[in-house]
Amino acid sequence: MWKYYAFLSAFFAALTAILAKIGIKGIHGNVATAIRTVVILFIAWGIVLFSGELREVRTISKNNLLFLALSGVATGLSWIFYFKALETGKVSQVAPLDKLSVAIAMGLAFLLLREQPDLKTILGGLLIVAGAIIIIL
Repeated sequence: MWKYYAFLSAFFAALTAILAKIGIKGIHGNVATAIRTVVILFIAWGIVLFSGELREVRTISKNNLLFLALSGVATGLSWIFYFKALETGKVSQVAPLDKLSVAIAMGLAFLLLREQPDLKTILGGLLIVAGAIIIIL
């Protein structure tokens, strides 16, 4: 099932880039990020409320909260820089470079989470890096 979710994530991430590029015309990236964040806030909490998962909030540990907060900071910074790049760059160049995050996440997962790399995962990550280098040059 994870593969379907991952493909849907990729599709909506691609759609995000196109919609963001259209929506950012004439405004600063920080304003665009703030608007996007409010929309996501309502959607995320709406899903939690309608799915009946609100009671789970009481079970969140300090460790969960710390790392989710740090993840939120990283997400916010990622979005801010993404919109800054979209302000002046082409989606066809910004989006693929942004996907270097995939290769970086893979490397960090191997180092920090002790996930075991296999040949196809390493080759896939290297192809992502190679594609980014080609786009930069």
